[in-house]
Amino acid sequence: MSNKIATAGNTGKKVRSDCFVTLELKDSGGIQIEQKSKVEVLYGKTNIELCKDILKFYKIENAILTLEDKGAVALIIAARVEAVVKQLIDTEKEYLLDFIEENKYFSEKDQLRFSRLYLPGNSPSMMLNAGIHDPNGIILDLEDSVAFDRKKEAQLVVRNALRGINFYGAERMVRINQFPKGLEDIKFLVPHNVHMLLVPKCEGAEQIKELEEKIKEIQKENKIERPVLLMPIIESALGVEKSFEIATASENVVALAIGLEDYTADLGTRRTNEAVESFYARTRIVNACKAAGIQAIDSVFSDVGDMEALRENVKISKGLGFEGMGCIHPRQIKVIHESFAPEPAEIEKAKKVVNAFIDATERGLGVVSLGTKMIDPPVVKRAETTINLAISLGLISENWREEFLNKEL
Repeated sequence: MSNKIATAGNTGKKVRSDCFVTLELKDSGGIQIEQKSKVEVLYGKTNIELCKDILKFYKIENAILTLEDKGAVALIIAARVEAVVKQLIDTEKEYLLDFIEENKYFSEKDQLRFSRLYLPGNSPSMMLNAGIHDPNGIILDLEDSVAFDRKKEAQLVVRNALRGINFYGAERMVRINQFPKGLEDIKFLVPHNVHMLLVPKCEGAEQIKELEEKIKEIQKENKIERPVLLMPIIESALGVEKSFEIATASENVVALAIGLEDYTADLGTRRTNEAVESFYARTRIVNACKAAGIQAIDSVFSDVGDMEALRENVKISKGLGFEGMGCIHPRQIKVIHESFAPEPAEIEKAKKVVNAFIDATERGLGVVSLGTKMIDPPVVKRAETTINLAISLGLISENWREEFLNKEL
């Protein structure tokens, strides 16, 4: 047979925690592995054994494999070698490393989603320690941040990351590609405890239903019972107009996000910090989410150097009814968390409202009042939400009422 060559991975002076692999299939000569690595003394032998094991797994007996290592961990090397193999031979087999214990946790429908950190799906260096920045969610992105000709490589990297990179308790999210290409991503995600799929440029309930059917097929094949949660991203005028339809397309849709860069491009306008151009879309999406009983998540703030502008943006976002937003840099996380959290004055007011409600209930009163003002049920519900959020964030204790009453006395 004629020689066939494939490459995968990243190389260059600035590349770290990655590798570049070249595989050439031969007619004879056995397996030859050439390694270039600054840490060859420490990990060279282990890396070579891993490469040999993968080639053996795919029954490749004659080949030259070159590994240019830039400090890649085993799961990244495995993904890169598997990528070159699959470019050259037709196989559905997957070479899977062990699933680490730290990643065997799950996600809930109504958990906090103040922040979600976007990470390119084909850039391992950004993934390895992302969880230490304490975002509520980590998004491994297969869409815009991955070049078209690297999509298949990224699928393998993200799959291995879901299995072997410690997320430190963050919600494990993946943004799939646009329909219909995004359906090809699912088999690399669902069996590996992905918590949530972000569905870009969603424009109708039919996309969600088609996605769910594909997910159910894979869950059935792999005997998976826990649901995969969904966050459609609204990024067009049509998506905005269909936001309630999308929000209610499935019980597994737990949030809608808005993507303002693509939305403003669809309008033919420019995105500004004042966000006047997106006011209608944002309020429309918040209203749809509240009507559907799910979370509304705002767009990313693209200026990673202006923390004060970010803080002001979050204040506006929170005022509109959003419950979180995206991050494109870890330094944004702290500001977002602080700004979405209830302020001390909000918490104190909520305590008074909830205490008045409890007091009225205990006394058998049908009317709840605080001072001279009557309190409606929606006000009580909003106050209870604030209290529960403050407890979950550690801003007040679960024994807040006893402390509150003692303080009042």
